[in-house]
Amino acid sequence: MSVTQNAFANMPENTTITEQAAQFIETVSFEDIPTDALHIGKRCIIDGLGLFVAGSEEHSLEILIAEALAMGGREDANVISTSHKVPAPMAARVLGTAGHAHDWDDSQVSIDPAHIYGLLTHPTIPPLTASLIMGQARGPISGRDFMLAFQAGFEVEAKISEWMLPQHYMSGMHSSGTVGTFGAFASAAKIIGLTGDKLRAGFGIAASLAAGIRCNFGTMTKPLHVGRAAENGITAALLAERGFTADPQALDGPWGFMAVQGGGCSEDKLSQGFGKTWTIIEPGVSIKPYPCGVLTHPTIDLMLRLVTEADIQADDIETVTVHAGTNILKPIRYPIAENHLQAKFSLPAALSMIALARKAGKIEFSDAFVASDEMQAMQRRMRTELDPEIEAQGFDKMRSRITISLKDGSEVAGWADERYRGGPEHPLTDKEVEDKARSCCEGVLSDEEQADMIAKAWAVLELEDASTVLSNALNANS
Repeated sequence: MSVTQNAFANMPENTTITEQAAQFIETVSFEDIPTDALHIGKRCIIDGLGLFVAGSEEHSLEILIAEALAMGGREDANVISTSHKVPAPMAARVLGTAGHAHDWDDSQVSIDPAHIYGLLTHPTIPPLTASLIMGQARGPISGRDFMLAFQAGFEVEAKISEWMLPQHYMSGMHSSGTVGTFGAFASAAKIIGLTGDKLRAGFGIAASLAAGIRCNFGTMTKPLHVGRAAENGITAALLAERGFTADPQALDGPWGFMAVQGGGCSEDKLSQGFGKTWTIIEPGVSIKPYPCGVLTHPTIDLMLRLVTEADIQADDIETVTVHAGTNILKPIRYPIAENHLQAKFSLPAALSMIALARKAGKIEFSDAFVASDEMQAMQRRMRTELDPEIEAQGFDKMRSRITISLKDGSEVAGWADERYRGGPEHPLTDKEVEDKARSCCEGVLSDEEQADMIAKAWAVLELEDASTVLSNALNANS
């Protein structure tokens, strides 16, 4: 078999993924969205709005905001944290990066055992960013049209991510940056009203702009992947609107996105179609309780349960050993985190937060907390070990166990709950989603501004101009 044949061996012939996606965007209406999808969508919007506000405080945002203002240009949409407006793609770069800055945004769920649970895409921020920014640029936009654009982008992004083979992520691509581009494009295209050849060309433009590699996890560039997904999706829509051309079948064929970046797709899944079953409902979406890689979350919950039930104080701990499989230990790769960005991909860091503070939120995931002497010392008491038995069970669940060795010679141990808290099997309540959003806004928005933002999100379908749902955050600190 030749190199070319081998590379694209898993791409079925004569697929029509691009055409299906385009037809879905052209024809889907608000009335097609199931009631459950509308409720979950509001939860995702509340979560996303809080994350935009939380990310606005990051140093990476200061840099991006300065660059956006220096570039200037057409006054399409607000730059978050300022009263200034810039071209829509640049505004989306800043806002999208803010939404992923804390790695706290939701995760797509897959029930396919071939996929690694939690490593598909962060589905909300790219289409939500595109909907907010293009809602300003082309608004006013009604709440129903806003929700339709967001849901269309979410569905397109999630289905492409699900259908593509796991090789995409496992070979080093960051799907929130790559596949997220299509989510942002779909939302922008729905608001602009792209149809026909222009809509199909837009997919081709988006396919060539989609990018993001995992070597940048633990740096400012990781959240920039999502900012660029939003920027590039909007850019693809705007260029297509002007008549810019591209391959109208860019998701298909031996040189299309699925084959080149993903090694092919799962042919048996293609019959799912777009919008027949809505991914936001089935298999669902996980709203993350902690601002770090989702693969750490069951282990963090386990650590919290063990230290709370046994009333273990930080000074009591000799060592903590985490036993897990490569699905967790490879992506969560920092043995000692020196800053908050590395801590998002470090089990020793996250578990040290629990040992010291019994919390792992925005405050604990800060440079000051992570770099403190107590955190640096506690991380050195943490160990990670590959567990062959856990490895043999596969990657459809996030399995781990912890052994805490105490200075008095005793041990406390337990297994993580396979029903991931935050996932569809064990979702956060509506109140917990609201509380998370408030914690994101702490120190940035007043209690009244937080309440207003959350109330607007719940009532988004009744808003005359839904782009105002983030108005407080857009002008915070200006």
